[in-house]
Amino acid sequence: MKNLRLKSARAALDISQSRLAELVGVSRQTINAIEKGDYNPTINLCIAICKVLNKTLDELFWEE
Repeated sequence: MKNLRLKSARAALDISQSRLAELVGVSRQTINAIEKGDYNPTINLCIAICKVLNKTLDELFWEE
């Protein structure tokens, strides 16, 4: 399932996939794969992404 909430939160802060990847210590391809729903990130990576984007785990990663 695509993670459009992650993409939207990143775009709202005008942060590129490359910059987000740099800030959380992964490759741009990893961020792209998470947004496309092709990669299930670890909880530690989820937390790092949330901190950078100032969002909660629920806001970015909870599936309803």
